[in-house]
Amino acid sequence: MATAHESIQSRIDELTEIKETARLGPDPAATERQHAKGKLTAQERISLLLDKGSFNEVESLRRHRATGFGLEDRKPYSDGVVTGWGTVHGRTVFVYAHDFRIFGGALGEAHAQKIHKVMDLAEAAGAPLVSLNDGAGARIQEGVTALAGYGGIFQRNTRSSGVIPQISVMLGPCAGGAAYSPALTDFVFMVRDTSQMFITGPDVVKTVTGEEITQNGLGGADVHAATSGVSHFAYDDEAECIEDVRYLLSLLPANNRELSPVERSGDPADRLNDALLDLVPAGAGQAYDIRKVIEEVVDDGEYFEVHPLWAANIVCALTRLDGHVVGVVANQPAAMAGVLDIDASEKGARFVQFCDAFNIPLVTLVDVPGFLPGVDQEHNGIIRRGAKLLYAYCNATVPRISLVLRKAYGGAYIVMDSRSIGADLALAWPTNEIAVMGAEGAANVVFRREINAAEDPDAVRERRMAEYKDELMHPYYAAERGLIDDVIDPRETRSVLIRSLDMLRAKHADLPSRKHGNPPQ
Repeated sequence: MATAHESIQSRIDELTEIKETARLGPDPAATERQHAKGKLTAQERISLLLDKGSFNEVESLRRHRATGFGLEDRKPYSDGVVTGWGTVHGRTVFVYAHDFRIFGGALGEAHAQKIHKVMDLAEAAGAPLVSLNDGAGARIQEGVTALAGYGGIFQRNTRSSGVIPQISVMLGPCAGGAAYSPALTDFVFMVRDTSQMFITGPDVVKTVTGEEITQNGLGGADVHAATSGVSHFAYDDEAECIEDVRYLLSLLPANNRELSPVERSGDPADRLNDALLDLVPAGAGQAYDIRKVIEEVVDDGEYFEVHPLWAANIVCALTRLDGHVVGVVANQPAAMAGVLDIDASEKGARFVQFCDAFNIPLVTLVDVPGFLPGVDQEHNGIIRRGAKLLYAYCNATVPRISLVLRKAYGGAYIVMDSRSIGADLALAWPTNEIAVMGAEGAANVVFRREINAAEDPDAVRERRMAEYKDELMHPYYAAERGLIDDVIDPRETRSVLIRSLDMLRAKHADLPSRKHGNPPQ
């Protein structure tokens, strides 16, 4: 007769065997097929994401209860998704990872309920949520219950928006409903060649429109990172991708009630930026790379650029100043002369909204000639879409500092966090030119008749341009009128920003009572 101890031990042995079966999957060959595609398993991906030995799995023994179409004979443990929590750099993070080896990672009722569970836990615990996506969409055999499962995910994505950071990592093909959840999250990472996102696949596109295109051509990493703007980052392999997810998490607070972790470096807060005198040409029309300016000013020259391949005429980056995380928004004179267009406005607006939601102060580096003119821009909605950036800044209550490096013309000057829309501090270098438009354009408008009637129009134009610059565009015009708080030595940029942000650290600002705003679409 078995003793109580032996009975318990047999149960433990049975449990161990079941959990090992769940980990390995129902078909060992499926793991080999996954590796042959250059893809890792769900468990391997989680191991890369989380600190070693920190993963706690939830509902590993869950199985679906669907019948029909042979499903009653296929009830693998985990039901195609691994869920749980662990730590990244010692801080709690929740995760779910589709297991492509089981039903191709397709979402069914049980699968969805596991994801709902971990999303609810993440919200309740106030910790970031990372999804490792590699699924074939809704499980067709389960019909509408699968679709309802997606609805539950979308509803939770939206409820947690601005409450906890949500990061989507695309590691396989994600079509239809599977593409909408990532679109609702804060950041989307993709891996070249192995991950795709689209609402309707190449076959459907060909049937409906006659266009022939590959999966990567339709919705691959480079397409979404450089053309559509759906993906914030693109990588060559999964390990590099997941390592940057870990780095991003190190820059973010756990939730909207906390601040990002402070990491002091050996970079002195009062370090002078002598290099800026050579990096930024004094001539307003000369190009330079604003990234070099950011590198010179921030701690140890390190920053994490968001959307580096899309809308290159504006740079958005997370970085640190004296150990504290800040969001930098900067015009990029090296791309399209740094003008604001539709894509740049939407990119900047989304980033500003994210930083404001998660208590990350904003530093805006301004060198902008205006909004991009053109029929395409107007017809595609530059008014309403450009207004998104304006709305985002006006609505932001985090500490906000703007710094005009050189030119800042017209409506683009206002939109780039000017004093008039609520910047806490508006600074400028002595090379600044703040005006309704450039001197040549202003002279052509204001003195058009005089120039046209002159015997030497060019000479009159040059004289009037010089007068306009002297009267309305000199470096201290805006400061004299209180629209610039201080004109600073470029070499002191880092120290001035750090001291200013220290002063604003405890800033508190309330918006009017309302259900929510109605931002431009």
